[in-house]
Amino acid sequence: MAGSQCCSNPPVLMSNTGQGNVQEIAGLKVYVAAASSSSKHGILLVSDVFGYEAPKLRKLADKIAAAGFHVVVPDFFRGDPFSYDNPEKPLPVWRSFHSGEEEFEDAKAIINALKSDGISNIGAAGFCWGAKVVVQLASSDCIQAAVMLHPSFITQDDMKEVKVPIAILGAEIDKYCPPEVLKQFGETLSAKPEVISFVKKFPGTVHGWTVRYNDNDENAVKSAEESHEDMLTWFNKYVK
Repeated sequence: MAGSQCCSNPPVLMSNTGQGNVQEIAGLKVYVAAASSSSKHGILLVSDVFGYEAPKLRKLADKIAAAGFHVVVPDFFRGDPFSYDNPEKPLPVWRSFHSGEEEFEDAKAIINALKSDGISNIGAAGFCWGAKVVVQLASSDCIQAAVMLHPSFITQDDMKEVKVPIAILGAEIDKYCPPEVLKQFGETLSAKPEVISFVKKFPGTVHGWTVRYNDNDENAVKSAEESHEDMLTWFNKYVK
């Protein structure tokens, strides 16, 4: 089932991980990792269904911050990430509470707060579920660049509305965004010459591989790190 694939290998959530700290921004708890207080370039990371406390996501935020960005990872689920430990909210029910629309509005509020603090250019990256929020941001005037990693719940119509440089990093084995759909996304974006785009399929990878990889699997780690470098390259080019 696609749902089980989406939620395979769930992370052990740990609120005290990472080199950054948790702050409150625009009414939300936000993990903040900043290279320096003078950074004018911000990156918003939108988590998958497991939320902002996932250790590998925070590790990635720290990595992006070390490259010179002010990175924020908001708790868009307001303390309600998807969990197998909550049988009353299987994934379809959980998604009915988190369609992405309210989270999109929260993302805009976070971005406005960052701009008020002097962050001039902002990019956004979304993982799985988070890609839906990011593609909406990419279709507005809120951000300068976007990256979607193994996106879920994205349509061709979503792609038609994109206005900013966007990179899509997809898995070879992914029921939510299989290679043929990834290819279609690329074709849709290629038909928009005013939008710079980059689409890449990672061989041998499965949905969620960029932030839910097995540390003991050398190939999985290598693919995840390659995706992180691709994302950093994109942001260095179009946000800085």
